[in-house]
Amino acid sequence: MDLGLKDKVVLITGGSKGIGLACARAFAIEGAKVAIVSRDPANLARAYEELRQEGLHVHRTRADLHEPHSAADIVEEVTTAVGPIDVLINSAGAARRYDPEALDADAFRATMEAKYFPYIYPQQEVLRRMAERIKTGESTEPGTIVNIIGMGGKIASDIHIAGGAANAALMLATVGLAHYYARYGIRINAINPGSTLTERVEEAVKLEASRQGIDSADALARGQAKVPLGRYAKPEEIADVALFLASRRASYVTGAIVPMDGGSTPLI
Repeated sequence: MDLGLKDKVVLITGGSKGIGLACARAFAIEGAKVAIVSRDPANLARAYEELRQEGLHVHRTRADLHEPHSAADIVEEVTTAVGPIDVLINSAGAARRYDPEALDADAFRATMEAKYFPYIYPQQEVLRRMAERIKTGESTEPGTIVNIIGMGGKIASDIHIAGGAANAALMLATVGLAHYYARYGIRINAINPGSTLTERVEEAVKLEASRQGIDSADALARGQAKVPLGRYAKPEEIADVALFLASRRASYVTGAIVPMDGGSTPLI
């Protein structure tokens, strides 16, 4: 199936590990021109070399997306080095887990700065440029955005209340902006992964193991046993859905929030 992604310029925030890296690999395999962003130079170098050894080339750049000017600078850099951005995949930001009794104002603020704003800042800059290209006639092909958020915004977890609040805010922003920017043909969708086999889940498993007084292997086994499909997701499975949502095969899909939790949350 031709997804129509060859030579598309794809910016992936948080693209140096986990789901973001899986997305970088998937888009590069499809022939897209991929740029990955991370604030950790060691992770960037590791991801770049890993993909290079697979015969895949990506543009890499370091940035801290907690600041709006940093997001604007990165979008400008990628546009200059690679080309106008056709696809934005937001996968940056990791919200820490907290025991509820450890939550305070600083924890809530830090969580929004860690998860909400690193999505919003680059998204707003990319949207501005995408809309401008359509309004001026510079481009007749509207861009697409996929925000990889998380089921924590749908179902409250004791150890993920602050992070879940950030996820819920991102879902609202996704749907609201999708409604507005549809007039330009720009599509914005989101994926809500459940537990996925990444470093973030390892952190959550360790915290849960500590709370239950068991080892991490037991905590992981118990967690996966609760999933109707019997296991946690692989990053590559999330990337496959991101590919579809960003492709012309999903040309009439916008404002969608796609759950990927193995059937754990039977919500309409």
